[in-house]
Amino acid sequence: MTTTRRQLLTAAATGLAMPWCAPSRAQAWPTRPIRMVSPYGAGGSNDILTRVLGDFLGRRLGQGIVVENKAGAGTRIANDFVAKAPADGYTLLHAAAPIAIGEALYKDLLYDVHKSFASIASTAIAPLFLVVNADAPYKTLAEFVGFAKASPKGASFGSPGAGSAPHLTAELLLRAAGAKGVVVQYRGDAPAYTDLLAGRIDATLTAISTAVPHIQAGRLRVLGVATEERTPLYPEARTLREQGMSSVVGYGWYGMLAPAATPASVVARLNAEINAAVVDPEVRRKAEAAGLQLRGSTSAEFSAFIASETGKWARIIKSANITAE
Repeated sequence: MTTTRRQLLTAAATGLAMPWCAPSRAQAWPTRPIRMVSPYGAGGSNDILTRVLGDFLGRRLGQGIVVENKAGAGTRIANDFVAKAPADGYTLLHAAAPIAIGEALYKDLLYDVHKSFASIASTAIAPLFLVVNADAPYKTLAEFVGFAKASPKGASFGSPGAGSAPHLTAELLLRAAGAKGVVVQYRGDAPAYTDLLAGRIDATLTAISTAVPHIQAGRLRVLGVATEERTPLYPEARTLREQGMSSVVGYGWYGMLAPAATPASVVARLNAEINAAVVDPEVRRKAEAAGLQLRGSTSAEFSAFIASETGKWARIIKSANITAE
């Protein structure tokens, strides 16, 4: 009886030290829904792709993806929100190109694009096509450049906003061409198209999805695309590089970021899943319908791309004396 009691007491004492009685180890990420922040309002191309990626990643990760739109201030509201979020893998930013120009335009940024974020992967680009009125006398890029150089006022471009990818790429094109010109700022694409179709401006750099109806109607002409290579969105358009303007590359882009110090294992898992998403046929179909060309990357490649974009556009902003509105 004494022996039995002693054995029971010993077993109980031993049991207190057993692993199943100790605090359980942290479960593998993710164990709860993930918040994915879009820096734009609902309905735009970033929002559309964010939701498409959210659906795909949710299925792959086995957790819900909650999309939050935090629009405004040239994407700075969303950027700052995610920069200050816990670095636990549960808050992500589907960043857009303006994040790379913030330090050149604003003196009061509350985050550092190079230090406040962990780069995960590129997701897509929004190619910019050089489009002119079909009735204009120039039918090629060379003829357009010749016109810009010969005209006392140079060429006029429409832009959907100061500091936007179309604005900066137009400034880059003018400098590469050695031509004068002016970039007229509009509140979005629609009013710029109105003036382009009426012949009040000479050109714009735009998404092909917006231009196609006018191209098919014979009212606009595409002179080229400002990407490194021809895009499957409109493969007949030659790149500006092919046409002798090797330095003129510019487009909108998106990619996934997380707060700095997010665990490397989480970044690696998200990178793998995003690169799986960008080759998924259904994801690609939906992205292309929104005028986007999917493009994945390693986390290191995306980090290097952001650094390159930051330096490139800072030089253009300084050269063109562009200031924040």
